[in-house]
Amino acid sequence: MSDAAARLAALVRPVRDFPQPGVLFKDITPLLADAAAFAAAVDAMVAPWRADPPDLVVGMESRGFILGAAAALRLGCGFVPIRKPGRLPAETLVEDYVLEYASGRLEIHADAVAAGQRVLLMDDVLATGGTLMASRRLVERLGGAVVGAAVLVEIATLGGRAHWAGPSPLHAVLRD
Repeated sequence: MSDAAARLAALVRPVRDFPQPGVLFKDITPLLADAAAFAAAVDAMVAPWRADPPDLVVGMESRGFILGAAAALRLGCGFVPIRKPGRLPAETLVEDYVLEYASGRLEIHADAVAAGQRVLLMDDVLATGGTLMASRRLVERLGGAVVGAAVLVEIATLGGRAHWAGPSPLHAVLRD
């Protein structure tokens, strides 16, 4: 691991038994509170797409909003949120998924992505891949072309990368 990656990794706080017993949560809030680390993390996440930026960055609730909005600014493109149910005011598309410890549902505005728009998915942690794949399905149902995904931390032992299909890259800054 490079010195820069080690510095970022040191700012990701492990929290045992959150949100339920047996889960080791990766808390990125200490990293976000460090301006230099936050900037370095976002720069590392968008690096593969700097030469050919997407039209939109789509971030998943809630830490994906923080990283995704910052990434969209860095790449000079728009940002679209994917939210938990009942939090978007206009017509939505819905997708169910399974997490390592529960199941969930995500929504996106039905008009958030135009057919053919190039989309980069962004989230804080890749665990089992449920959230990321549900988000990909939502974007593709709207006609968007997913050009890749970026996560700050990949928990490799949970095997989420195995669910990522297709030729678009899945980029993780840190692997745990």
